[in-house]
Amino acid sequence: MANVEHIKKILTAQIISYDKVNQLRHVKYLKDKATTLELMKKHAGVLGPKFTVVLDALDKEIAPLEIATWRRPKGGYFVSFYAMPGTAKRIFTLAKEAGLVMTNAGATYPYGKDPDDSNLRIAPSYPPLDDLKKAMDIFCVCVKIAALEKLVG
Repeated sequence: MANVEHIKKILTAQIISYDKVNQLRHVKYLKDKATTLELMKKHAGVLGPKFTVVLDALDKEIAPLEIATWRRPKGGYFVSFYAMPGTAKRIFTLAKEAGLVMTNAGATYPYGKDPDDSNLRIAPSYPPLDDLKKAMDIFCVCVKIAALEKLVG
């Protein structure tokens, strides 16, 4: 058993990733820059409307209240949302209680420790558009409730 543990330590340091076969599949599938860019255009066609749903909901429901800010991504899979300091965990809890599944508050920070308790990551890539619209309705209500609780103490 000691030999196995010793070999595991050695191999762990030598292996850059755990799945070389899958990496090779990606290289063979994507082939070159042009193929990769074409695939990214297809991804944008699927993801673009989802990000529009998220940003439109935030612009309509949250922006006029000036209780949060967010980044408008030019790529990627997430919207970084910054609630009033001290409310991200509460928003997460309210959303969870309403049945909305989200990444933990502060997940973008090292060890998940957001010093301001303000950051939430919105990931719209998975749900269908109709579900995403409902999720954003829930999210916006949760943001408003948490902000109101914070403001009235």
